[in-house]
Amino acid sequence: MYRILAIDYGEKNIGLAISDPLRMIPKPYKTLKNEGLDSLTNEINNLIVCENIGKVLLGLPLSVAGLDTQKTAEIREVFSYLQNRIEAPLLLWDERYSTSDAKNILISKGMTLKNSKKVIDQTAAALILRSYLESNDNA
Repeated sequence: MYRILAIDYGEKNIGLAISDPLRMIPKPYKTLKNEGLDSLTNEINNLIVCENIGKVLLGLPLSVAGLDTQKTAEIREVFSYLQNRIEAPLLLWDERYSTSDAKNILISKGMTLKNSKKVIDQTAAALILRSYLESNDNA
């Protein structure tokens, strides 16, 4: 059994979430400071080994209509960079609304805006992962 890693990539922070070994439950894992793609590559490859990751999802920020944006193009470049540098299959996955949904969830749980900023990216990654786990692609 392997786990799935989901990434919510941002200019300042990168949120990570990992599934359970049965690939049924997404769990926020951690938030990294964005220190460049080499650092992210090393982190992912370490997690692949330490957490038995068999697949990696990279959140793709599409417009509300499902079209590419300037940010989508940046993420496609990140995808191209990582694709041949990490030791597991890498997929792009629609992340529309993940950050705003994560913010709403955290606030509904009683977190202040200030405290939610510490975990919003990893929570968004968990929502991306949940979307994937609930899809037919994960059958």
